[in-house]
Parts: sequence; structure tokens; C-alpha cells
Amino acid sequence: MKTFITDDFLLQNAFAKRLYHDHAKDLPIIDYHNHLPPAEIAQNRVFENISQVWLAGDHYKWRAMRALGIDEHYITGAATDKEKFLKWAETVPYTVRNPLYHWTHLELHRYFGIDSLLSATNAEAVYETTSNRLQEASHHTVGLLHQHKVEYLCTTDDPTDSLEHHTRIRTQKGTPKVYPTFRPDKAFAVEDATAYKAYLQKLETAVNSTIATYADLLQALENRIDYFHEQGGRLADHGLEQLYYFDEKRYDCEKLFQQVQEGRELTPDEVAYFKANTLVFLCRAYHAKGWTQQFHLGALRNNNKRLLGILGPDTGFDSMGDFSQAKALSRFLNDLDSTNQLAKTVLYNLNPADDEVFATMAGNFNDGSIKGKVQYGSAWWFLDQKDGMEKQLNTLSNMGLLSCFVGMLTDSRSFLSFPRHEYFRRILCNLIGTDVENGELPADEKWLGKIVGDICYHNAKGYFGL
Repeated sequence: MKTFITDDFLLQNAFAKRLYHDHAKDLPIIDYHNHLPPAEIAQNRVFENISQVWLAGDHYKWRAMRALGIDEHYITGAATDKEKFLKWAETVPYTVRNPLYHWTHLELHRYFGIDSLLSATNAEAVYETTSNRLQEASHHTVGLLHQHKVEYLCTTDDPTDSLEHHTRIRTQKGTPKVYPTFRPDKAFAVEDATAYKAYLQKLETAVNSTIATYADLLQALENRIDYFHEQGGRLADHGLEQLYYFDEKRYDCEKLFQQVQEGRELTPDEVAYFKANTLVFLCRAYHAKGWTQQFHLGALRNNNKRLLGILGPDTGFDSMGDFSQAKALSRFLNDLDSTNQLAKTVLYNLNPADDEVFATMAGNFNDGSIKGKVQYGSAWWFLDQKDGMEKQLNTLSNMGLLSCFVGMLTDSRSFLSFPRHEYFRRILCNLIGTDVENGELPADEKWLGKIVGDICYHNAKGYFGL
């Protein structure tokens, strides 16, 4: 059967179609948050087959396969790449109404020109066709980026990273601009004393200096911020259950640091205090550099302890959490704002019950100094699907200014994920087009087309300062 991915996919009225085709479709992509490995861009990696570029590391697909009862052997196990692909193809027809169904066929169509529905019936042929195409220059990593007009992308990098691959990429002609993003989560992850001490050793190597005190730690992190800035980095990112804040000086961070150095476990309250104070320091450093700080909040990770023990972290056993977000988030941002040291900030929410909380919180700290200074970020992780994107766009429209939004990102580890920008653009155009169709917005294509273009590209280009 032929694909449902037509030129007007998701566009349900004439105005929406004009907005997309004339004002959004051909804009370049600024992917300001992803987990692509910079080494594979620097090396212009050639993938042997579609499993390597499409299935490896994809938690979304892994969860779907497990739900269908497919053995782990064909997911993260020792099965061959081809065997894993055949099992994924067998799964796809059963993902109907899951975003994977849309993404799978959109990506096959855009990158490989495959206009049939993937299933066990045509899996062998699709595997051969795609694997052959991946050997062509247009389908090496740099070619895949060019196919979707990727102009800028920001990877996610630990403070200990040498950034050698970013340095190499900058010297290569014809490669999109790739910048590092400072992700210091491990630098304050004191809940596991053993792992933290091992991490400090890596950080010591990176800064070529001993980290014996809390003050040493802060100096080391500031040194790495300087280094990232020299390498073109202008963003920081943090993945947390929630932000923490303490009005009073409850503990001494130096003493807490020494306890961890001695291998003693901290209490949950002490851990939260250490993280809060370290983050405030980092955020003031970001502001001094003119960076943008991002906070991905609300994930409850590693829920399945049995399979965590077998497969390790980041293998598809995370979910939404129901943490209390508003009060500490408000106090954290207010502390930075009180000294006028609140950097440009993007807040991403994982629990849709908190959508309005995050959208209205962002509005509290927009001070007129920068357009959209504090952003209610794009639909994230479990929410970056049609329903989640529409809810995020509607919430932002109701509680703030959609016209100031910096738009979509992939948050992906796959070089085939860039059609998610197209997916977002189609959903955005259809939402606005439907309002026009219903008489809720004027049929001013020039003005609404400008708003769409700003959201899809121009706002991000101005905001991030890449």
C-alpha cells in the first residue's frame, strides 16, 4: 500500500497549505538541542545499514517492540542488524496512532523516497534499498544534514569533553555549523558518592588541576565554561527531576563536598541543597557569558530496576514524573533575577499536568530586555507528538506570545530525525490555518506567514546568538 505521506500531510485546509508550502517548508533548520555524536559528523560516518542509523539507541522504538512482546535479543541483544530491522518492520503496522507510525513513514519517504508502508512483507526489500542508499555521499552523516537544510545544530556535551570533534568540524568546508552545549549534570550528581568521585577525576584531567575543595570544583566548572565559549558554545542544558531552592543557608557546601569525597552518602535534602547552590553559581556564569540556559524537568528515570541491572541506564525505562515544580522553580529564577543575573532561559516540561504552570512561570521573568527572554520550551520527549505539540502551542498562545517562540528541536540521537522539524511546521501551520478557517484569525497571509517563519527559524537565529 502507498504511503499516506502526501504533500499536504497534516494540512487540513487551504490556508494551512499556503502557510506551510510558501512560508515554512523551505526554511533552514536550527536544531538547538540534540544528542548527535559530534565524532560521527567530524568523520562523516558511513552507516553500513539502516539499523545502525535508525534503531541503535532509539528508546521510542525499543519500548514499542517490548510492548509487542518482541524478545530483547532483537532489540538491544546480539541479533544481527538485519534481524533487528526485520523485527522493527514487523512492529510498525502495530504502532498505528503512536507518533512512531508517522515518523517512520515520514523518514523513509524523505530520506529514501520509499512511498509504501513498512511491514514484514516488504522489510527485506526496504532493508536492502536503504542500506545501499546509505553508501552514497548524500546519505553519509554530513549529506543527511544537508538534505534537510540543517544550518546550525547544538550537541550535548559533558564539561569533561575535549571538544576535539567540534574543533575538527569547524575546519571542514561544507559542513553545517555544529556547536557544543554545556551539560554539567554529572558535576553535581552527589547522590552516588562512588560515581561522583570517579567523575571528579575526569574533571581534574580536563582542567589539569586538583579538585580538593568545593571552591576548586566551582573554579573547574567556570574554566570549562570559558573553554566551551571559546569553542563556540552559547548554550547550557540540565536534565533534572525538578529545580531546588532553599531560602536559608541550611548546609555548608564545602562540608557536603568533603563528605562525598570521603565516600559518605548525603541525605536527599543535602543532595538537593548541593545541587541548588551549584546550579545558581553556574547560571550566574552563563549570564556573564550571554548564554542561554535550558532546563529539562520532570523525567522519572530508571524505573525498572531489574532491567536496569541487565541493560544499564538510558535503555527505555524512563517515564513522566509528578514532581512539585512551581514554588522552587519560581524562587530559583527569582534569586537569579534579583541581582539581574537571569540568563535567557528555556523551560521544558514533561508532565502535561504542569503545562500552564510552566507557561505562566516563564511570563513572570520576561522583563522587556530581550524578546522572549524566558521561553516555555517545545513539547519534549513523550510529548513531542501531534497532540503534545498542539497542546504546547495552545498553552503558549493562551498564556504568553506564540509569536516569540523559538520553535522545535529534535532532542534526538538519530541522523534521520530531522523530519520532526517538518512535522512540527505542518502542525503549526495547520493550527493557525484552522483558526483562519474558523474565522478566529484574519486571513492575512503576509502577516501570519511572517509569524510562522519567525517561529520556525528567525526567532531561534536571533535568540541563541550562534
